Amino acid sequence: MTRIKTAQELVKQRESGKMNATILALVGNAIEVGITTKQLADIAAKELRALGGKPTFLGYGGFPDVMCISVNNEVVHGIPGSYIVKDGDIVSIDFGVTYGGMITDAARSFIAGVSTPQKKKLVKGTLAALDAGVGSLSDGVRVGTIAAAIEKEMQRNSFGIVRDLVGHGVGHQLHEDPNIPNFSMRSSGPVLRAGMTIAIEPMSTLGADAVYTAADGWTIVTKDNSLSAHFEDTVLITDTGAEILTRL
Repeated sequence: MTRIKTAQELVKQRESGKMNATILALVGNAIEVGITTKQLADIAAKELRALGGKPTFLGYGGFPDVMCISVNNEVVHGIPGSYIVKDGDIVSIDFGVTYGGMITDAARSFIAGVSTPQKKKLVKGTLAALDAGVGSLSDGVRVGTIAAAIEKEMQRNSFGIVRDLVGHGVGHQLHEDPNIPNFSMRSSGPVLRAGMTIAIEPMSTLGADAVYTAADGWTIVTKDNSLSAHFEDTVLITDTGAEILTRL
């Protein structure tokens, strides 16, 4: 179970979050037609070295790179490689940073080149679902209340809600209990307290919610080939709300 962080631990985790947000913004700005996903991950690796952090994902469970990059119908856990970003691609980047023993986890989705109203709605609406989850936080909140807030926003946009993947506690480890699903009954699940840090991460599709794992053993893909978006922030629960650690 994720535990209440000390003041000193929060100093380190805030710094981790600042590094994470800085690199997500840098990589997001670098996304353009013609760049490979490996080149994007290399930008992240170089900047994190310069900032003094460690890439949490590299080697985690055998993952081979510093950043997950997933494109279009890939929901999460895509491995950077030779794929060349094309006009209109939805590119989702997911990054973990360890600094002073404390971890943050965050993700963003971007559209390369010329977009469409549907794609814009998917990206904008998934971010709104993340913000709805964050907006539900305060000391004593139940996991189900967070999940219900995310689900309500996703349903408002008629998105498919990926149910096989969830948010989680984060801080001393990358994945800590409890799981934070993106659908639930309000007022159910564990109670969370001020000082705990969690990763909220809605994953949505323009189709159904079913997913499968690709042949590389990592990349999670929509079964119906529908487009997907993914947003995530590491958030500190406070007495009256929340502090987002992975936004500038």
